[in-house]
Amino acid sequence: MNLEPVFSELLVSSLREWSERKVDECILSISVPVNQADPLTTLPLIAEKHQFRFLWDLSPGLCISAGGHCQSLDLSGPKRFENAQRFSDEIFTRLIDTSPSPAFSASRILFSFSFFDQIKSNEKSIDDKFSLQAVLPKWQLAAKDGLTWLRLNSVALNPSDVRESVERLWSIREKINRSSVRIFDDVKENFLVDNFSNDWKSQYRESLAKGIELINAGDLDKLVLATRQLLFLRKPLDPLNLLARLRVQQTNSCRFLWQKNNEESFFGASPERLISLNQNNLLIDALAGTAKKDDDGQELLASTKDLREHNFVVKSIVKQLLSNGIKARHRSQPRLMTQGHLIHLHTLITADVQNKSPLSLVESLHPTPAVAGLPLDQSLSWLRALESFDRQTYASPIGWIDRHQNSEFRVAIRYGHVRGNELKLFAGAGLVKGSTVEEEMKEVALKFEVLRNQLNLDKVNCSNDL
Repeated sequence: MNLEPVFSELLVSSLREWSERKVDECILSISVPVNQADPLTTLPLIAEKHQFRFLWDLSPGLCISAGGHCQSLDLSGPKRFENAQRFSDEIFTRLIDTSPSPAFSASRILFSFSFFDQIKSNEKSIDDKFSLQAVLPKWQLAAKDGLTWLRLNSVALNPSDVRESVERLWSIREKINRSSVRIFDDVKENFLVDNFSNDWKSQYRESLAKGIELINAGDLDKLVLATRQLLFLRKPLDPLNLLARLRVQQTNSCRFLWQKNNEESFFGASPERLISLNQNNLLIDALAGTAKKDDDGQELLASTKDLREHNFVVKSIVKQLLSNGIKARHRSQPRLMTQGHLIHLHTLITADVQNKSPLSLVESLHPTPAVAGLPLDQSLSWLRALESFDRQTYASPIGWIDRHQNSEFRVAIRYGHVRGNELKLFAGAGLVKGSTVEEEMKEVALKFEVLRNQLNLDKVNCSNDL
């Protein structure tokens, strides 16, 4: 390897930082700038398909891809958020960042939670055992405002480990700099489907009828019932191709990917921030209420039923924050948010936060009434009873915490789960007084139609969806 001056300086500084601050099994974190690159299209260069892969795409804003494991944690149980925060704190205590870099490229720990703290499903899936997965990735590529930085995290026990890490980082840096921009040739092509199932309809109708009965009887104020549709693909789907398409079609969203191995992953395009915490500035999206087909949003803004549903969500978030000593601010009336062909009621909630860990906030806010219901405990019990499947990571928190304790978590909606040639799409509807089975069926059918359209399934007869 040609030890050019920049490489030599990086090696010297890494050795110096490691020798001055080394701890038992310290984690060396080193970063370098690379030529402007797209983390989405460059992800295959930093992680093989059989490895863990992650994408967080707010492009043209922040975009992060990551691959491989440096450190990880998998567990279940009611203390998962507390244990996840403890894991995060312990990892960052051991981490030695040897090279100055922009704040957006800081090392991050990645988190995926399941909806419930225990998994009841017998299905074989990546979420079969654990309700929390946390990963400090081996490789991280972050891009923002025309800048791109590559980072390597590795355990360093001696000087030879430090040198090997710097050489590996430099090698991948050169590989990225020499690579041409990857173009997804099939972004406009079909993902071929043999067939898809409409078996969800009869079971969902029954669940909706029971849920509305509970609402009308006054047992619940709101209940968000989910369902799923199963599609069988001609060949395995590459999530990166789909996410490249979603970047164009779902601009007001965060596109995400959690791929544990080559066979199985989940992905989506979430418009809903559970929390965004940046230097004590907290942002939360309250998102509830969906426009009907052919409604430009004006009917939605005037809908008593949808405004009631949305107000439940806003009030619940504000109340939960207040119980944690946090006074929130928000507009008195919701605005419209457009995501692809769907229009929602949206309220941005802001607050100043002091001395609160990111995951304590996530724990207090998950699940919001936008994906569960009110009262919360009773709603969760009824979701377990009325939904014929386990939600696993659908409508659950996914996100990251950086070494400065900045963080962002999204609610994993607009969501698909792929295993081999099998693709499951998930969607739900919020029930309040005024809800009817037929209208909620139409709303969920519309959501499935939008999700399928992202796959260009125009060769499949999707018209008779009710």
